[in-house]
Amino acid sequence: MKAFFRALCGLLLIPASAPALAAEHTKDSLETVKQRVTDKEAVLIDVREQSEWDTGHLSDAVFLPLSRLKQGADKKDLESLSKDKICYIHCASGKRVLPAADALKKLGYDARPLKAGYQQLVEAGFSKAN
Repeated sequence: MKAFFRALCGLLLIPASAPALAAEHTKDSLETVKQRVTDKEAVLIDVREQSEWDTGHLSDAVFLPLSRLKQGADKKDLESLSKDKICYIHCASGKRVLPAADALKKLGYDARPLKAGYQQLVEAGFSKAN
């Protein structure tokens, strides 16, 4: 019986030792995001992969694919980012931004994942690169 209770107590402790919840999408409006990027208070980071970037990207975006972040971004990857600026992160649908934000937060950045994907940002007036 003691072994059963020890095992049960061990199972109950697992959630307490599990990693923290993933980042949440920012509540900042797209107008606020656009203004902060324009005012150079923030940087826009595109975490889609190379093939997606090549088919179209935002003119103000910095390319930093999630796959590279997961492998451990190097100094060259991070040179266009500043810890003094907000880092708004976008992808195609708003899913990859959450693990990307977690990775950037661990590196000390104010990372704010956007729920809006690339196409939604274009429709909201963010300019596409030529």
